[in-house]
Amino acid sequence: MSARAAWPCWDHWDDMSVLPSGLGAVQQQSCRQLGVGAQKPGLVTPTVRNSEILCLPSAGNGQNTSVMEDQNEDESPKKNTLWQISNGTSSVIVSRKRPSEGNYEKEKDLCIKYFDQWSESDQVEFVEHLISRMCHYQHGHINSYLKPMLQRDFITALPEQGLDHIAENILSYLDARSLCAAELVCKEWQRVISEGMLWKKLIERMVRTDPLWKGLSERRGWDQYLFKNRPTDGPPNSFYRSLYPKIIQDIETIESNWRCGRHNLQRIQCRSENSKGVYCLQYDDEKIISGLRDNSIKIWDKTSLECLKVLTGHTGSVLCLQYDERVIVTGSSDSTVRVWDVNTGEVLNTLIHHNEAVLHLRFSNGLMVTCSKDRSIAVWDMASPTDITLRRVLVGHRAAVNVVDFDDKYIVSASGDRTIKVWSTSTCEFVRTLNGHKRGIACLQYRDRLVVSGSSDNTIRLWDIECGACLRVLEGHEELVRCIRFDNKRIVSGAYDGKIKVWDLQAALDPRAPASTLCLRTLVGSTVLNYWIFGYYMPEDD
Repeated sequence: MSARAAWPCWDHWDDMSVLPSGLGAVQQQSCRQLGVGAQKPGLVTPTVRNSEILCLPSAGNGQNTSVMEDQNEDESPKKNTLWQISNGTSSVIVSRKRPSEGNYEKEKDLCIKYFDQWSESDQVEFVEHLISRMCHYQHGHINSYLKPMLQRDFITALPEQGLDHIAENILSYLDARSLCAAELVCKEWQRVISEGMLWKKLIERMVRTDPLWKGLSERRGWDQYLFKNRPTDGPPNSFYRSLYPKIIQDIETIESNWRCGRHNLQRIQCRSENSKGVYCLQYDDEKIISGLRDNSIKIWDKTSLECLKVLTGHTGSVLCLQYDERVIVTGSSDSTVRVWDVNTGEVLNTLIHHNEAVLHLRFSNGLMVTCSKDRSIAVWDMASPTDITLRRVLVGHRAAVNVVDFDDKYIVSASGDRTIKVWSTSTCEFVRTLNGHKRGIACLQYRDRLVVSGSSDNTIRLWDIECGACLRVLEGHEELVRCIRFDNKRIVSGAYDGKIKVWDLQAALDPRAPASTLCLRTLVGSTVLNYWIFGYYMPEDD
């Protein structure tokens, strides 16, 4: 049965219109004054069905809206109000009957009875017909009524369908402030956050993406609770929720120290007849490993500053090194690369390939890249410390290659020929050259599309590796810029003028920022001491 066929009073609804607000002046008149029931030229005699609706086509030109009251002689006035609306071509008379009068309640119940008997599609069709006959004002009322009905607490509904993991995944994208607010929504949301260990996941996300968080996790020792499946006796979600503000407090202290220049200066007395100078070093919270001009590698206790171990084997100065939890890899002026056990100091492997001094090296995730004074770059596959094979030799620089860096996408090399070259990590094919420095390039770091380089021309340059554009030139050092590192907020550079400068990275990437605002702080020490610490090895420059 269709909605139209089953509806007992459909004809009444077919003729119905409702007076929109603001359709001209409204004047109340009686039915007799309007001539209802009388034949007039240009009008269709209206038919009044229980004072419901009458449509009167009219030949008039103006717009006229009138109101009349339908009443008997013995009825009290203002029971049924009729509205006549004229737009020049037709008139509509609408009855607005108060719900308490007439047969409204009976008719409403009858309507609902028929409505409940229809199919869903017929119900929708009927409601569409009703809505199409309503004015904008009524649409607004219906919309405000439907809005809360259409809202769903999907976080609560998902676990009811056995989809807890989806609810957890959705909430895992929240930051700390939003996660705190979500816990207060209701007990079910709090349960999802707690059982999903979402505070733990938030901390893990920050450690993965922010170097400062990563460093703090290692220094404070709470990295042991991260990136592991939750054991049955592991810390609950409340542990990570209370840990988060402690981490934030540490970070705020560190940021304040950077802003205000608060620091502790420690010196290691390693000057001796044989030491002569330090060319390279790396450190963590427990130890410092240094490569010396006397061909040795020394391991120092970071707390007591005592020398724990001396590794010997190179026949030339140790110019570069890198270590992880298993091995130390060193490059020397004797043209070799050696691999050492970080715990025992035993030599595990010796790589002989370059014809001249190995000036720099990097390794990560089974790949190692070395560069040399012989102008070449060697790419190695590291299956294990004892199984390292040469994959490819990259040639293109016209002078010694002083520094390399890489990630999964690009290998970046800088040379005394004043250029930076970009190579594909996967294919080892040449991609592009970055030109701009006026003298040889001594140091470089590459991460997340950004390359920062320091040169013998005393400047630092920031590059977009994808398009090769120089984004900014930082000036301030008075001599060769020898070393450089950056994170998400700062660049730190050291030069042969004996100064360490701290730069605002975010401001440096903003072309509108004045050059005078970029250097945040300059740390000055003894020039002789700094030269002695860094050694007298000068990067190759044409």
